Amino acid sequence: MNNEEQLNKLKQDLEKYKNLKYKAEARLEQLNVQRDNIIEEIKAEGINPKNLEDEILKLEDEISSLFKRAEELLPRE
Repeated sequence: MNNEEQLNKLKQDLEKYKNLKYKAEARLEQLNVQRDNIIEEIKAEGINPKNLEDEILKLEDEISSLFKRAEELLPRE
């Protein structure tokens, strides 16, 4: 491969990687917007996003308690 061919190959590769970078940046922006929307939805439910893990655990406990209570209310044979 001569110098001109190498230069053309480098130019093509550079353009290819510029396009990949642009696509990655656009995807990152989409994901950031999506994250922000999810955070706003969480806040709209009255939950602090920083306490989300605790809220999930609380809800899991509540669900478990409700299932247990429902089983207790079912008539026994």
